[in-house]
Parts: sequence; C-alpha cells; structure tokens
Amino acid sequence: MPSNVPELPEQWKNLDFAGILAQPAAFISISQCNSLYRPEGVQGGERQWERGTLENTVKVAKACRRANMKFFWIGYDVFREDYPMTILDEAQYGFWSQAFCSGEMTDEQKKWDVDLVDELRELAHPEDEEFFEYAHQSSFVGTPLKLMLERAGIRTIVLCGIHLDWCIEGNARAARDEGFIPIVIGDACSCQDQKNDVATMERINNIVCPVLSADQAVGYILQGQAKTRAA
Repeated sequence: MPSNVPELPEQWKNLDFAGILAQPAAFISISQCNSLYRPEGVQGGERQWERGTLENTVKVAKACRRANMKFFWIGYDVFREDYPMTILDEAQYGFWSQAFCSGEMTDEQKKWDVDLVDELRELAHPEDEEFFEYAHQSSFVGTPLKLMLERAGIRTIVLCGIHLDWCIEGNARAARDEGFIPIVIGDACSCQDQKNDVATMERINNIVCPVLSADQAVGYILQGQAKTRAA
C-alpha cells in the first residue's frame, strides 16, 4: 500500500532525524486495540485493519526495539463508565457506549475489546510500560507518562496509533508543549474517517511536529544506530 504521508515542510527539512532518533527515545503506541483492529471489536466498522497502519506500526516497533528505545503501550477504552467525568464527558462517553453497544456485554468481552491487538502484543516485553489514557485525548494527563519519560532522560517520542485526529494529534501537541520532540509516523496512524488522514497529517506536519512515513523512520533509526556505533 503506497504511503500517503505528505512531504515535510521547509521548516523540518534541515533537521538531523538520524541524530534525533539516536538520542534517548520512546516508542509510544496509542489505542491499537482489538476494538479497532478486529471485525468483532465494537469499533470494527472502521475496518482499520485494511489501512496498513498495523503493519507499519510493527515495522517501526521492531526498528525501535533494535535501537533500545523505551516502549509504552497506551490503551484506549470506549467503555468509560468508571472514568471521572464532567457533564461534557457524561454526554459524550454515554453516547459512545450507546452507539457502540447494541446489547449487553460481559466484563470479559469488554476486557478483550480494549486489549492490545495480538500483532503488537507479540512485540511487547515484560519491562515495557502499559496503561490506559484517561483524559480526553492526552496521555500526559492522569498517567505517569511524563514522569517516566523525564526519569529515563527521554526527549524524542515516536508516535503510532489511532485515532490520528484525536489521540495522536492531541498527544503530539501535548508532548511538544511539555518540551519533548514528538515524531508522528503518519502511515502507522489513521483517523476514524480515512478521508481525513491527509488533512490531519498536513496540520500536524505544518504546525506541531514532523510527520514521517514508516520507511523513512526506519531508515533514520538505522542511520542513527550506525552513527552511534561509529562514534
């Protein structure tokens, strides 16, 4: 599947991506769960498995693992009955539950729905960090993410996942504001409505941070490793 990742704008073209990805970095997967990547998932109607994002995430994750990056698997739960809520949250999360659940679901079914999809579970290591996000579209609020990144001396963040125009864009903006260097892997992400992918990538790319393709990112990671070995 050809990549639809837009060209980098002029402001990013002189960046040393190999160097940026060779410094202490984290791979962060967001919302890549059964709910979105399996036909039986309550959000399976999006057919995310047809878009190539999972295969590209696997490709980038393997390169990041070889580069000894720290890994974060951050989950997304469409069933938010136990979340702290404002009246806006109650209205929105309640609507989601009604829209996605036509009948009763058991706790076991809900747990399966939010679990990390098997293709990525196979890549996870016991020392990786895994937790859910609780804010509207940021993993930097209500989780230990920022503290863990800072304690590990990490500056660069590689972002993959769903949805591109919600959690990925929100986390890229939050990461940039917190002083980190986010890099979004555009073809390892997608919006709920795929026709919004390019416009969202262009917005992130022009305003927030660089958007690279999976192949570009893997190439830069390999270059960074080569530089490190030669130093």
